[in-house]
Amino acid sequence: MPGQTQNVVVVDDDRSMNQAISRLLLAAGFTVQMFPSAEALLESEAAEGAGCLVLDMRLPGMSGLELHQRLKQEGVDRPVIFITAHDVPSSQEQARKAHAVAYLPKPFPGLSLMSAVADALASHNPTGRSTRNKKDPA
Repeated sequence: MPGQTQNVVVVDDDRSMNQAISRLLLAAGFTVQMFPSAEALLESEAAEGAGCLVLDMRLPGMSGLELHQRLKQEGVDRPVIFITAHDVPSSQEQARKAHAVAYLPKPFPGLSLMSAVADALASHNPTGRSTRNKKDPA
């Protein structure tokens, strides 16, 4: 499904971070869905339509890592990018073990996020074609 690979689902409890990520990815041509918590995402069906997930490692309630594990158990296995304001070696190791496409300590350069999202979407897109929205039909 073409729309699925273009959709980026972001879960972060920091409202200003959500706004910044959303603006950045929308400006780059991606479709973005934002959630303030793991539980809010689980109440929706958005993860099933995601091309990739951008998850904060530390969230109130269920962590981003726990969310990723739960989604995989439910059969929703999407490429994941972990972001965190608490950059510690144990978080880096957990992200590596979860096969994250990227691990980005906050604050991170916008280009780093866009590159990680493009890599994640490409890994989820079997054709290997660009998954960004195009204004002109191909």
